[in-house]
Amino acid sequence: MNYSAQEVKQFVEEEDVKFIRLAMSDVFGTPKNISIMSTELERAFRDGIAADAWAIPGFEDFDRSDIFLHPDPDTLAILPWRPEHGRVVRMFSDITWPDGTPFECDSRRFLSEAVKDAAAKGLTFRFGTEQEFYLFSSEEEDGPGEVPYDSAGYMDIGPFDRGENIRREICMTLEDMGIRPESSHHEEGPGQNEIDFRYCEPVKSADDAMTFRDVVSAIASRNGVRADFSPKPLEGKPGNGMHINFSVSGPGGESLLDPAIAGILRRVREMTIFLNRTPESYKRLGGLMAPGTVTWGRENRSVLIRVPAASGKFKRGELRSPDPLANPYLAYGLMIRAAMEGIEEDLPLPAETCVNLYRTGAAGAAGSEKLPGSLEEAARIAKESGFIRECVPEKMLNAYLDAAEGGGRELL
Repeated sequence: MNYSAQEVKQFVEEEDVKFIRLAMSDVFGTPKNISIMSTELERAFRDGIAADAWAIPGFEDFDRSDIFLHPDPDTLAILPWRPEHGRVVRMFSDITWPDGTPFECDSRRFLSEAVKDAAAKGLTFRFGTEQEFYLFSSEEEDGPGEVPYDSAGYMDIGPFDRGENIRREICMTLEDMGIRPESSHHEEGPGQNEIDFRYCEPVKSADDAMTFRDVVSAIASRNGVRADFSPKPLEGKPGNGMHINFSVSGPGGESLLDPAIAGILRRVREMTIFLNRTPESYKRLGGLMAPGTVTWGRENRSVLIRVPAASGKFKRGELRSPDPLANPYLAYGLMIRAAMEGIEEDLPLPAETCVNLYRTGAAGAAGSEKLPGSLEEAARIAKESGFIRECVPEKMLNAYLDAAEGGGRELL
């Protein structure tokens, strides 16, 4: 929204704002925040607000646990579901050590640095997400527990689709926060929904993806149901994906999508642990409506990277393996790094996959690599990857490797 610090302070004073959430995410993409009173805003902009990071997953460091949060005024947004009297606003924050040096596990900064490096080479990236989620309602006390909110199918309408009013409320709330949803519909699974965003500048897109999860959870709770973003909430039913749409243009505005896709295909196995970070993620991959091989194709929804039917500025790729528990800052940053490799080396695209892999199975993808089949395999590939070790700070990488070694318990 292009706010300055001074404009934020004026807004807070004029709009009866009493509480300010300084938002961030842990290394795994789980939202975290500190809420400060409006009287502390001046200090937040000037010095930052101290936080103890020792108990935050991936941040643990008992002998050096103090960090500082520095609000980004450009990310100011009112939380519409909170009371109008004594309003609550949110700003995303950059994270530093007490001496002002960048905190190496700040994934938002990780993405910002990738964007800056791309811009220095004349490259402009745009991202947008399509996030799926289930809605569950509770049965009576002696019932089977949580059950899907409805039994509707793909793109069904009410009354079969009971989530349409909840999606409407979510979309309107997002618009109030300056986020532009493009479309929404019922997905294939019972109680499963999807809301898509217009793609935009990478850091804002990742901020929007984080905000989306908060909004969905808040609106669902207000309607007496629970939103579930996990990769495989129901056995035998489609999992939740977070399809990432991306485009890249050169200094003259020309599309560089083909070599970018080639670069991502080359590195996708190595970065899978960051796209699919829980053991349950691998129950989804290669199953119903989720890719399992390193493939691409035009308009083909069974491949890893789909190129939808579009031209000009709307030409884009769609990476279909990530799930909604992925940290979007890390996912986007790694995609940019891999795409830049492909562009710099002018990598050619491999042969296009033109068959429905959900029907043909492995035979239709003969000659193509498979995505990792487990969290342990994804961790091993990342650990052995020179690309990952060059791109990802050691502390951040070790957090993922340690969690995977522990069976992924910290990732749930």
